[in-house]
Amino acid sequence: MNRKLGYTLALLVALAAPFVGYPVFLMKLLCFGLFACAFNLLIGYTGLLSFGHAAFFGAGGYVTGYALTALGLPFEAGLVLGVLAAGAIGLVMGLLAIRRQGIYFAMITLALAQMVYFGALRAPFTHGEDGLQGVPRGKLLGLLDLGNDLTMYYVVLALFVAGFALIVRIIHSPFGQVLKAVKENEPRAISLGYDVDKVKLLAFVLSSALAGLAGATKTVVLGFETLTDVHWTMSGLVILMTLVGGMGTLAGPVLGAFLVVALENKLGDVGNFLAEATHVEWFASLGESVGIVTGLIFVACVLLFRRGIVGEIAAAFNAAKRGSRAA
Repeated sequence: MNRKLGYTLALLVALAAPFVGYPVFLMKLLCFGLFACAFNLLIGYTGLLSFGHAAFFGAGGYVTGYALTALGLPFEAGLVLGVLAAGAIGLVMGLLAIRRQGIYFAMITLALAQMVYFGALRAPFTHGEDGLQGVPRGKLLGLLDLGNDLTMYYVVLALFVAGFALIVRIIHSPFGQVLKAVKENEPRAISLGYDVDKVKLLAFVLSSALAGLAGATKTVVLGFETLTDVHWTMSGLVILMTLVGGMGTLAGPVLGAFLVVALENKLGDVGNFLAEATHVEWFASLGESVGIVTGLIFVACVLLFRRGIVGEIAAAFNAAKRGSRAA
């Protein structure tokens, strides 16, 4: 009941948010939140650390951007093509990567993702380092003009809620229980008769398709797609989001994504405010040190919040609950 209440309150806040904040920034938060949730499905519930999720995020963006600009397809068709492309790349990468475990799995995904990066760099339709520019939003079902930021925001919110609800359904399904069994003790899952390779492959494809949906939506929102989204640093960024928020929790990756993206976009404003308030000129250059600040936060979370922010809060709440029962 508490979880349902929390989801309801979060949805109400999200519905009211564009009347308080900048809609495009809020849409960017939702896109990266979905991206982090997709990654968390793989690492948090299956135990597979992928260093190549930028490939799916960027591939979804590039295919959708190309479909909308060069092919002139409607918004829905472009989005579907982006998701299918990311899922197809995930299927190929998964078939190769799941043959190994641990650090070897992570390195294979990184290597394959770099191949996708160089493909995006050289392919004619991606326009290389210039990227795709002027991606149109179009109309939803041929009726709603997505050029309006408020309309686009609620479409993005609906996509985020649908993706998040799908992840929740997967986790609480019998298949989700198998994923947890594979993560906790893979040899025991094999001994129980589960085809572990097929389970991991399906989780990998689902995660990649959802990451592609996040990347495709981001491209439509911002109107462009660049090599940044397929670079290995994007894979590192989503790992950071998930670990900071709380790996293996539902709300943790969303919170982590919001914090990291907000830092990247608002740290300069915070620095200017501090410089004016304290008359210390060094704060004015804080916006140029986003990487350092993010790295320090990551180190602090690893040392002080091993379960992530949401994970630590949940652990403290459960400990207090057990203490009250014992008393």
